Order: sequence, then structure tokens, then C-alpha cells
Amino acid sequence: MAQIPETQQKVKFYQTGTFTVGNRLLDDQNRSVQATMDRCNSLDSGHRACQGCGEALGARFAIDAAMRATNNQLIAANATGCLEVFTTPYPETAWSMPWIHSLFGNASAVASGIAAAMKAKGREDVRVIAQGGDGGTTDIGFGCLSGTFDRNDDVLYICYNNEAYMNTGVQRSSATPGAARTATTMPVGKDPGNAFNTGKSVPLVAMAHMIPYVATASVHDLHDLEYKVTRAMEVRGARYIEIFVPCPLGWGSKPGDTVKLARLAVESGMYPLFEAEDGEITGVTKIRRQVAVSEYLKPQRRFAHVFKPDNAHQLEQLEAIAERNIRRFDLLSAEDGDA
Repeated sequence: MAQIPETQQKVKFYQTGTFTVGNRLLDDQNRSVQATMDRCNSLDSGHRACQGCGEALGARFAIDAAMRATNNQLIAANATGCLEVFTTPYPETAWSMPWIHSLFGNASAVASGIAAAMKAKGREDVRVIAQGGDGGTTDIGFGCLSGTFDRNDDVLYICYNNEAYMNTGVQRSSATPGAARTATTMPVGKDPGNAFNTGKSVPLVAMAHMIPYVATASVHDLHDLEYKVTRAMEVRGARYIEIFVPCPLGWGSKPGDTVKLARLAVESGMYPLFEAEDGEITGVTKIRRQVAVSEYLKPQRRFAHVFKPDNAHQLEQLEAIAERNIRRFDLLSAEDGDA
């Protein structure tokens, strides 16, 4: 299975994507978009996200990377959800770009309409992004999203996956993992929390539609996130990127642990990072140093019950999911050089 392209420079731990001294160790073209003076700050200061919000971080980097890739010729359609609510408290907005709020379930359809209008006007230089959370993507908006994929509309859909309906009270979505506590999957009974063998993987569903580009990303690796957004904007047709964005409020984790938890999810095998083109996986991010699934789960109160003796079987089921991901995506193969 293909690894990360050689054109994408591997960044060591002492190299950073900020204005700090470590960034001087990177060539200009390899620096994070947020570390350049020409960044557009599409999602600006003044929004009302919670402390440690992974979605705010992911959206800022993803949209600015897309703006840079399109010479700032970009329009975004945003589903109802956390990202819409905390960025646009009427009559204010934190967006400094053309942005439209759609219903909970039709962001992809609205984006498809915008793309069609731009094509009719002869403005094919203007690109379109739709974005939403996992609730508006995997559940309420799933039909419209499938239609966008089916028609191969020229839209990049970005899902910010925090694994539940966080804006409306932390209810279960079809992206909620097994055993997780939510307001609708309480940790009670013989099998507390969310049921296993439920939900869906939209990245794999998107691959089944044979669309030009599909990728998963995480806020712990912002260079990889930017690379995948930039790659997506080089492609015409339907594209899908899912970004893993921990939610301190819904997960019961410390705000300062957001990036750490995103990294642990990837390095434990619970959230594989990969790219696919036309239904075939073209690249995976190898696990640098594998960690135990329990190391990822323990900082989250939503999984506290799985560490009780009576629920040991749930921890084993979660570990089995990680092992299956590692086998399926070949995440532990040796790679040349250090990371």
C-alpha cells in the first residue's frame, strides 16, 4: 500500500507550524498556512467555540488551506451545527469569506447548486466547499451527500467528526463509537453506552461511490490536514474529507488535551488516516509509535465505565476495532527514516 508521497516533507517533532523559532527549520513552501503572513484568516477571532474545540482548529486550517489553493476564490455552505452556531451568533459572524448557512441536512445540495450556478455564469475558477459535523453528515444530511457523490458534483465536502451531536446536547450520531456515553446512550445496564456494530463509516461509503478523492485527517497533524485539503482542491468532481476533531465538552476531556487525544486516536489505530482516489486507497499514514487503546480512552469521561471489571468485554471490543483498522489499512508496516 502506498505511503505518504515523497513530495510531502516529513516534519520532526522539533519543527512546528507556527511563527516560533522551530518553523525556521522548514522551507517556506512546507510551512503551515497559518505560519505565513499571507494567510487569509477565513475563520477569524471572535467566535464562541468552547475552550479546546477541535472543530474550530480544524476548520481554520482546512478553509485557509483551501483559500490558498484557490487564490481566495472560494464559497462555503455550512450545515446547522456547532460550527455554524459558534461562528455566527446573530447579527455577528467570524467568517471573512463568502459563506452561507444551510439547513441541517442539505449543505451538500446547497453547495451543488452554488457550483452549478458558478458554472452557468462561466466562473469555474470559483470553487465550492460544503461543511458540517458528523450529525449533519452521517445522519441528517446523508441522502443529499450521497446525491452529490452520485452526480460527481464539483464540491469538496468536509465533515468535522466529533462523534456525536454536540451542539444539541451530546446525543448519539452514527459516528459515535461503541460503548461511548452520550445523552441518549447512557452508561447503564449490562452493555453501557452506545451499542457496538452500529453506525457507518462515511469515508468508506464515499469510496464506494467511486468519487475522485476521499481522505481522513486529524487536528493533531495539521501539515497532513493542509496537504489533503490542497490535494482535494487540485481535483474536479466530488471530494470528501473527514477531519477528526475531539470535543472536550461532549467527551468529558480536558480542553488542553484535544490535540493529544487526536494523536492518540490515530496512534492506537482507532482512527486511521488515509487517502483514496476513484475508490482505491492510494496512501496511508503509518503509526509512528503504537499506543494502547486504553491510553486513548482513559482521559475521556465518556469511556470511564469500560474500565470497570464488569465491562472489561467492552474494552476488548474497542481494542478489536483498533486491531482491525491496523490490519485493514496496513498501519504498522515499517517506513524508511524517522518521523
